[in-house]
Amino acid sequence: MIVVPAIDLLDGKAVRLHQGKYDRATVFDEDPVARARGWSGKAARLHVVDLEGARSGNAVQRDLVRSIARAFGGPLQAGGGVRSREAFEAYVALGADRVVLGTAAVRDAELVRALARDYPGRVVLAVDAKDGMVATDGWERTSNVTALDLARAFAGSPLAALLYTDVSRDGTRVGPNVEATALLARESGFAVIASGGVGSLDDLRALATHAGIESAIVGRAIYENAFTLEDAIACLT
Repeated sequence: MIVVPAIDLLDGKAVRLHQGKYDRATVFDEDPVARARGWSGKAARLHVVDLEGARSGNAVQRDLVRSIARAFGGPLQAGGGVRSREAFEAYVALGADRVVLGTAAVRDAELVRALARDYPGRVVLAVDAKDGMVATDGWERTSNVTALDLARAFAGSPLAALLYTDVSRDGTRVGPNVEATALLARESGFAVIASGGVGSLDDLRALATHAGIESAIVGRAIYENAFTLEDAIACLT
């Protein structure tokens, strides 16, 4: 399992939301490009989310994402407002080797399947859950689809991975939902990226004990100096 640091963008700054709530955003870095440059050569992958795009349904901060991709210089996983082929391919053009789609998977599953066929190993399916049900539209709405049912609907598609987030834990540092993440990895047949709630090195170690969890996204814990990126990488080696 690898550690993937996160940069969530809002108004051009690196922020973290609390439980996905936009009115509870904490600004951690006024210069996300410099932050990405500082992680260059250290992190195996960088995760970037355009929060404004996720809420509006259209990628808003493309120029900033491009600058972050250039500063990081390594594999980039990007998302936020990707609900069309044009938006997906725009992120690819900006330098993302993986692109995250969430709301589109609920509303236009065939689009996601087609993109997975055309870009095998580059589509990440975001499975964002509130009480087990998939959240959409920047987590501001909740569908009637369960996390596991959404994953199963894409069986056979050449996805890169599932990105599982327990929204109630995101940005809280209370610990990830290890059980639900492991269940999704076990039952879906896809590699799973764990996200939401990591607050300690022990959280990372707990996730790493489960087969199928390929990586863990870490945001607030690093920004608040609970541990360093170097500490996180070292604890898994």
